Amino acid sequence: MRILYGLLMGMFLAALDQTIVSTAIRTIGDDLHGLSAQAWVTTAYLITSTIATPLYGKLSDMFGRRPFYLFAIVTFIIGSLACSFADTMYQLAAFRAIQGIGAGGLMSLALAIIGDILPPRERAKYQGYFLAVFGTTSVLGPVIGGFFAEQSSILGLTGWRWVFLINVPLGIVAFMLVARTLHLHHERREARVDYLGAAALVIGLVPLLTVAEQGRTWGWDSTKSIACFVIGIIGILLFIAVEARMKDDALIPLRIFKSRAISVTIVGSIIIGMAMFGAMMMLPLYMQIVHGASPMKSGLMMLPLVLGMMSASIISGQITARTGVIRIFPIIGTALLSIGMFALSHITADSELWVVMAFMLLVGLGLGNCMQALTLIVQNAVSPREIGMATSSATFFRQMGGTIGVAVFLSMLFSTVGDRIKENMTAAAATPEFKQALQTALGDKTLMADKEAYGIVQGLANPKGGGGALNSVSEDSSVISRLPKAIAHPFEAGFADAMDHVFLTAMGISVLGFLVLLLLPKIELRTQSGMAAAAAAKSKAEGEAAAGASVGGVDEGEAPATTRAAEDHVSGTSPAEEVVGTGSAWCAAPTMEEIAADGQPVPEAVHDAEVRVELREQGEDVAHKTPRHRRSDD
Repeated sequence: MRILYGLLMGMFLAALDQTIVSTAIRTIGDDLHGLSAQAWVTTAYLITSTIATPLYGKLSDMFGRRPFYLFAIVTFIIGSLACSFADTMYQLAAFRAIQGIGAGGLMSLALAIIGDILPPRERAKYQGYFLAVFGTTSVLGPVIGGFFAEQSSILGLTGWRWVFLINVPLGIVAFMLVARTLHLHHERREARVDYLGAAALVIGLVPLLTVAEQGRTWGWDSTKSIACFVIGIIGILLFIAVEARMKDDALIPLRIFKSRAISVTIVGSIIIGMAMFGAMMMLPLYMQIVHGASPMKSGLMMLPLVLGMMSASIISGQITARTGVIRIFPIIGTALLSIGMFALSHITADSELWVVMAFMLLVGLGLGNCMQALTLIVQNAVSPREIGMATSSATFFRQMGGTIGVAVFLSMLFSTVGDRIKENMTAAAATPEFKQALQTALGDKTLMADKEAYGIVQGLANPKGGGGALNSVSEDSSVISRLPKAIAHPFEAGFADAMDHVFLTAMGISVLGFLVLLLLPKIELRTQSGMAAAAAAKSKAEGEAAAGASVGGVDEGEAPATTRAAEDHVSGTSPAEEVVGTGSAWCAAPTMEEIAADGQPVPEAVHDAEVRVELREQGEDVAHKTPRHRRSDD
């Protein structure tokens, strides 16, 4: 259980850091006199953490999880400590890049380690705790970040610096727990390190992630954006070519996409990542802009979303642990997510807060049914020796989906909000209440002291002379909360209307995810952990090799065809699955003795297994011709 505490602490660090900084970044930018460079602080972290994720997965499969997980924690601590003493925004961006290198391993390796020590059915219960940590930090992050940002000094240091410094003691505790309790047996697997693949991934992702963050500022059709798109696409094509050449030694072996379970799950992860990060980014904006909540208060208002995620994750995990049923949960989850997004697309500036929170709960229930189930399905569809690669790949593609979602949704919001505000302002300007509020505001001496707010009032009173003041709302929406209620309402309604279009788009994406996940094949979760499965596979393979040599059909020192089949049988995949791509509906490989009893040579038996699996994938009811083997086919 102490291992679990260490892993949870590591994931808590990475998840908290994603939300705590976003609340304080404006204060940080003002203090370091570089608010215009704040986007690079986010971009640097995003690039390094995303690129590091698949590297951690592959290398930990080859050399063991423990050293890389400890390295990730130490790197994260060093990056956090450096961030807390940054003097410029560009220094902070560089230190955040170091922090991101550590964060890339904290989440994916924690899930991979759980995959090593627990069987998939039992794993479902514990991964619910990891998702609960992720959800909890989405509430705690804004609250803690807002608290530190509001403090002028804590123990002699500027308040915002504790946003990063708090990671140091937490990281040390996590390191000590993991170092003392995590002792996994690992047999080093000799393989080529995919340096070219890593380099190609950097060439592909750096420009694409950069333009995703900066494109709205640069302009999507600007020279910089187009150059990033071209270089990124070339890099991705190069990465695919290198991975095809590296085969099993690739960072992300292309053969895994032949498995229907994996390919469907990864596509579903990208789609759900887009909807999830889009919702979790848009809802706090709605609370702050439309309902005038502070960053701390908006974090607390996200509790229904977190409650939904936690409860759905824990309940689905318990059901999966008891019954082995898992395929239905991501399908139910995307359905609930679609309904929740559709409901959110109808909220207005006048919607009651409890109604919005009810819709948030529905979205949380949908996400909670999806996230851990998709990770489990991918882990279950590969052999034990590749759990790290599979887990990091699922995390990697979900992060990519989230990055795309945030970029698309923010662009949609700010490209439409101006027109929506004008429409609402035109309608409000014709009402006596608005005219009276405007006249009163023009003579308000308190309001005159607020240059930004009073500038907007003057602009509304004299559109020809001061209409440009309205553009400041898109740059600093906090000014809305300082306007009189009657004047602020058209701005709030404009933002709410623009967000409705974003939620409606997210609903369409969620429906697409639902349709994709309907293609999932039947899933049978293994009853062995990754370590137990690997040990059993090795023992069985050695026994069958000896049996094969005694039969005389295999040269001494050469592993028979069933050796690999035995290992894959234990892991939940068969040789046929690698050739045909069968997901989890695998055919149990017969032992050498059973093949000899059937009077068949080994190659023919393996061929027959492949044919049966392929036919079943096409919907035909094909069973083993030997009665005692039909049970394995089922």
